[in-house]
Amino acid sequence: MKKADMGIALYILAAIIFFIVPIPSILLDIMLAFNISVALVILMNALFVKEVLDMSFFPTLLLFTTIFRISLNVSSTRLILNTGDPGNVVRTFGQFVGGNDLIIGAIIFVVMILIQLIVINKGSERVSEVTARFTLDAMPGKQMAIDADLNTGTINEKQARERRDKIQQESSFFGSMDGATKYVKGDATVGIVVTLINLVGGISMGMTRQGLDIGDALNQYGILTIGDGLVSQIPSLLISLATGILVTKASKEADFSDLLIRQLFGIPKVLYIVGAVLIFLGLATPLDWRLFIPLGIAFLIAGRSMDTSLGIEAIEEEVDMAEEQAEEIRRPENVVSLLQVDPIELEFGYGIIPLADVNQGGDLLDRVVMIRRQIALELGTVVPIIRLRDNIQLNPNQYIIKIKGIQVTEGEILFDHYMAMNPGFVEEEISGIPTFEPSFHLPALWITESQRERAESLGYTVVDPPSIIATHLTEVIRMHIDELLSRQDVQNLVNNIKETNPTLVEELIPKLLGIGEIQKVLQNLLREGISIRDLLTIFETMADHAATTRDTDVLTEYARQSLKRAISSKYFPANEVTSVITLDPKLEQEIMGSVKQTEQGAYLTLDPEKTKGIMASLETEIGKLENLGKNAIIITSPIVRMYFKKLTEDYFRDLIVVSYNEVESNVELQSVGMVSLS
Repeated sequence: MKKADMGIALYILAAIIFFIVPIPSILLDIMLAFNISVALVILMNALFVKEVLDMSFFPTLLLFTTIFRISLNVSSTRLILNTGDPGNVVRTFGQFVGGNDLIIGAIIFVVMILIQLIVINKGSERVSEVTARFTLDAMPGKQMAIDADLNTGTINEKQARERRDKIQQESSFFGSMDGATKYVKGDATVGIVVTLINLVGGISMGMTRQGLDIGDALNQYGILTIGDGLVSQIPSLLISLATGILVTKASKEADFSDLLIRQLFGIPKVLYIVGAVLIFLGLATPLDWRLFIPLGIAFLIAGRSMDTSLGIEAIEEEVDMAEEQAEEIRRPENVVSLLQVDPIELEFGYGIIPLADVNQGGDLLDRVVMIRRQIALELGTVVPIIRLRDNIQLNPNQYIIKIKGIQVTEGEILFDHYMAMNPGFVEEEISGIPTFEPSFHLPALWITESQRERAESLGYTVVDPPSIIATHLTEVIRMHIDELLSRQDVQNLVNNIKETNPTLVEELIPKLLGIGEIQKVLQNLLREGISIRDLLTIFETMADHAATTRDTDVLTEYARQSLKRAISSKYFPANEVTSVITLDPKLEQEIMGSVKQTEQGAYLTLDPEKTKGIMASLETEIGKLENLGKNAIIITSPIVRMYFKKLTEDYFRDLIVVSYNEVESNVELQSVGMVSLS
């Protein structure tokens, strides 16, 4: 056991023992002196601590000191009533602090109680209550601010985690302080009751046991009782004062004394005015001029000194700023920072800034946070930090999206306008500025706020500019999510699943597959829009088959087959017949006959003319599905699926290619065409 643990345990055990076992007066003197010193240490810490969370255990400390102080109060009461000799400390407080007079001591005791209960404790209790409520109310806003800073790249994941932990600690601290102030209030109340009991009990003991008359008994036991009350209430007052200081600290990261002095005496003209008023009072009124005039002169001198000090500080700041600017100019360019490439960037012209500025009511940052959450739920992978920045080289209403530093798409919006799109069944036209929806390149119109309600009533789909940008960004991320999945991201996913399935991970990595090979399999799945959220199933499938093959394309096919429930629910709605295209068996044989196996993997060696014919036939069959308003889905045999997908992905990127082994048995399919060699 550590020494600190033993010390705390002994402190609490001593308090409990003092309630039960009588202690000698010399030990009581030692404990009372120790109690006063602990109270002073707590007060000084509360006064000079720079941040309230540096004393996060203060509520617990308050409970410990309160119970220890009450136990000493009980021990001193026992000694007063039993022997009439509670020790040097109690007697000195009664005679010296209380003026060796019952009335004076009682008045001092009552004043201290009133100061603690009505002034310090009442105010601390109210401040704690209000601070706790406002801290809890502000938590959602602080969390959103952290998410916004994280998405803009102002802070990293570690800093965001630290800030969230700090918010939780603040909430717990001020919530605990709201209740902990009741300890101090209860302690003061108990002090009054114990003092009254001591007084009544002492008088009774003096009259019945020692034969004293009521006056002598009142004088003897009254002074001891007042001394006991004072020696108990002074540490209690110090800790109550420490509580008030801690809950009223406005600055969390500043030197309390420097800040207080600067705020109180930091404005020279205030000191000039006060000095002049004091000198006037000394000259023009009967007040003692020997007191007020020197004091007024002292304030004038202090104002002059502060004025000079502020002037010197201003000059030093100006010189430091000039030196920093000169040093910045002389400093060689740090080219290493220029090598960093952001995975995803959204750059926009100055006209779009209000949409991203929280102070102007913009919610684009919140939408970016939701995009990352949506992708995580939908595809099971973490989207990298999305960097948002303005670019004055763009048109005011233009934005561009970059993947790994390269622009992949762009768009343009009209601020204070809405985009209205005809879903296909609206016959009545509305006036507007013709445009195209950037995500899917659908025809649309820019309309004004006044036209919005009418457009919606007619059946148009109406979206605001932030939604347009967010949708476009989401589609771009979905399209490139496979290349955004890095080895480090895969390692993070592995670490995550290892917490609950360590045996599986130890079997798979690195005995059967490396991180790079697992990355390729997950990228293959994401490239075709298959969620990797069920990572446990994917890893178990790879562990089952990696002993026979390390071909990542083949492992991908096995993984797809194990995810057939998810694939079926994604592409084939329940209780509905799905129209699909099939492959001619002869074409499948032709494709398999063209597969060449190498050490780097398999590839197709089809004749270009045959490939052209296949694409022409496929385009015709896809047209049939599009005319029916259906998605282009083609069903193949399991062994052909990946090769046919590779063959067609450069021509038809959105084509969905599914094998028979990836379809649930209860799914109903209807073939509307067959792709064959022309």
